Amino acid sequence: MELIYENGHFVTGSTRGDGFVGENVTRNLKTVKSIPLTLIPRKGESLPSRLEVRGEVYLPLKAFQELNLTRERSGESIFANPRNAAAGSLRQLDSSITARRPLDIFCHGIGQFTGTAIASQGELLDTLQGWGFKINPHRRRCQNIDAVFDYYREMDELREKLPYEIDGVVIKVNSFRLQEALGTIARSPRWALAFKFKPKQATTKVLDIVVNVGRTGALTPTAVLDPVRVGGVTVGSATLHNQDEIDRKDVRIGDTVVVQRAGDVIPEVVRVIPEKRTGKEKKFRLPDRCPVCGSEVDRPEGEAVARCTGIACPAKLKETIFHFASRDAMNIDGLGEKIIEQLVDRGLIKDYADLYRLTLNDLLTLERMGPKLADNILTAIRNSKKTTLERLIYALGILHVGEHIAKLLTHEFSTLEGLSQASLENLTGIKGIGEQIASSIVKFFDQKGNQKVIRKLKEFGVEYPSRTERPRTKDLKLAGKSFVFTGGLKTLSRGEAESRVESLGGKASSSVSKKTDFVVVGEDPGSKYEKAKSLGVKVLTEEDFLELIKP
Repeated sequence: MELIYENGHFVTGSTRGDGFVGENVTRNLKTVKSIPLTLIPRKGESLPSRLEVRGEVYLPLKAFQELNLTRERSGESIFANPRNAAAGSLRQLDSSITARRPLDIFCHGIGQFTGTAIASQGELLDTLQGWGFKINPHRRRCQNIDAVFDYYREMDELREKLPYEIDGVVIKVNSFRLQEALGTIARSPRWALAFKFKPKQATTKVLDIVVNVGRTGALTPTAVLDPVRVGGVTVGSATLHNQDEIDRKDVRIGDTVVVQRAGDVIPEVVRVIPEKRTGKEKKFRLPDRCPVCGSEVDRPEGEAVARCTGIACPAKLKETIFHFASRDAMNIDGLGEKIIEQLVDRGLIKDYADLYRLTLNDLLTLERMGPKLADNILTAIRNSKKTTLERLIYALGILHVGEHIAKLLTHEFSTLEGLSQASLENLTGIKGIGEQIASSIVKFFDQKGNQKVIRKLKEFGVEYPSRTERPRTKDLKLAGKSFVFTGGLKTLSRGEAESRVESLGGKASSSVSKKTDFVVVGEDPGSKYEKAKSLGVKVLTEEDFLELIKP
């Protein structure tokens, strides 16, 4: 969590996200009582003009248990652990819900900082505490490595008595000068180390093994357990990951097993206790058909994960549609995850072909949807009907078929119908396509449900330029030439322009270098245009490019 202060006043706060972009949760953070909204300078000291404070928001164990009890009584799903409950609380759209949950925070570091010079981690924590931030009282400065191990062992013993969960300690070099000298590797600092505790374990019984289908279609076996307390939390289920893991550990329905919470978060089966078997235990195998939609399950040789091949499978429908509408697929601008979730949850679409029969009235029933936004989305959906075969193949969501494989397939097949009838032998004969990818393509088109959705796409008017024969060598007028596109094009989408280049033997790249032959500039070009000029790369307007690719 990052808190930003300007001239001593809290202005904004965000989640850590991917380390570069986080989620703005300012309103919710303002409800956390231990986060100061205004800093108080210590005597004779001025506050920094800008301060970024980093910390960890948490939910105390007692509050977590009370929250789950309340949710259970009201028929709501319970949180798996305090960490998930804290994260869910911070992401509430209604900040009054967050305010009713007694969240707390420990601050432990800073980002951007202007003002007072601070020389060490210890001095930083003392300074933050002096300004009103809550700092963990169990911090300690250790003089040598033996003292570090002593501290680790003490905290391991203390962890069960703390009013909140911890899964380890963090060791930091105290001097900021030494931290800077040590530097970082990628996103991992050389001056800090997370020292995890050993997971707490317990013994229980496997009552059943059920299969969950994730949003990508992955089938995950889960052990249903006789509920048991593990590290202060009641565990009723544990992931078994995949069939290989079940076979390796020889987990059977009815077995007595040892379970732990990996990283003190995700429950998992560690091992079986075979001496407690009675002979009534049952072995388990993943099904050949998806338990949700009945489509065939595909598990390529050499892979651990088995996946549903049905594109209309309710378990993965939202993810499938999001991929279909993405920029590099059908490029339906404005159709984001939140809108797709509502369309699916309200039963307005049951597969991605249903996007093409949506009406203005359908969209206007959605939350935060006005007439202008609805009209823009419908326009984007209509525009996506005219696409390229390459984009369409990629948009279908065939396992292992990314943009590169889609290009290879369009060089071999002139129609989607031709691809759908291709045999394993036909496909493996294409350079760059192995048996695993070929098998995935064949299984995809073998599914009657998938064929039905593809027929609907055609009925709703989705089309691509026809190509009756493969281009002859002499037609490849851009062979060996490298192109980069920047800015908005008027007559072609970025994907269409790149496809035209590749169909004529050229290569479309995303970055400019000395080896780039042409940079095609549209409206509002970015830094690629400036780089092209600095490197002396030839720059083309959109009109120049269209003239170049003319037959």
